[in-house]
Amino acid sequence: MPESVKLIECPRDAWQGLEGHIPADLKVDYLKALISAGFKHIDAVSFVSPKAVPQMTDSEAVLQELDPPDDVEIIGIVVNEKGAQRAINTHAVSTLGFPYSLSPTFLRNNQRQTPEESLDELEKILNKADDAGLEMVVYISMAFGNPYGDEWSIEEVLGAVDLLESSGIKMISLADTVGLATAAQIRELVSAVIEKYGYLEIGAHLHSRPDVAGEKVLAAYEAGCRRVDSAIGGLGAETTQCATSAAQTARWISESINRNWRALHFFARCRLVPRGLTCHRSQYRGVMGAG
Repeated sequence: MPESVKLIECPRDAWQGLEGHIPADLKVDYLKALISAGFKHIDAVSFVSPKAVPQMTDSEAVLQELDPPDDVEIIGIVVNEKGAQRAINTHAVSTLGFPYSLSPTFLRNNQRQTPEESLDELEKILNKADDAGLEMVVYISMAFGNPYGDEWSIEEVLGAVDLLESSGIKMISLADTVGLATAAQIRELVSAVIEKYGYLEIGAHLHSRPDVAGEKVLAAYEAGCRRVDSAIGGLGAETTQCATSAAQTARWISESINRNWRALHFFARCRLVPRGLTCHRSQYRGVMGAG
């Protein structure tokens, strides 16, 4: 098992739950700073209904101005065929990200889809991605449980991974959408998934309070996870439903992840963030109410 970790920085996740609109030029400057810092995998944009996520209505304009280098992976989140086509038309997105969920309630609230409709959309999106030569990553939302009382078990998660794998998905990220999981639960689930599907690229997309983020990082790593999503400053919420349900949690902090791995002599394939990004974040405060 390699020690190096594929770190995906997720400004899109950080931005879209914020109320004040961030101007496109500030988003572009921030993304350029991330690229300058050495990040090679960036979850930068989404292509969804502007009514659901008004913060991301300018995704096309942002990518046109950004013009990312060929060696930087830009992930664009989509929930239907229309969004996939928008992402493909930018010629800047290299990977389409699709949120699937074990929770029918979350799917209904977040994407207005049933589980069956979600899988139908995934098939259409995967076909478009294949035709366009793009990669695909699927996020299993509520992979560690849900607050709605919907059925959940490790066996349910393994069944979902099996379903996605049989559809041709090679990259799957397990998402603790509302920050329910303990480090022990993360270790148990990630271990079970990797034990059976270690030939896939299995990732962790976790929401957490800052004080326990480090132990969750290490739990995922020790379970064999070598793909981790992060967000500088600890900001983050998914789309409309998650922005509400995860209001009391913070996204993993990139600085915390890097610090914990460096303490154990791990190599995260990126450098620490330069001071310029902190300055950018302070510029956003008046725009988006970030404290």
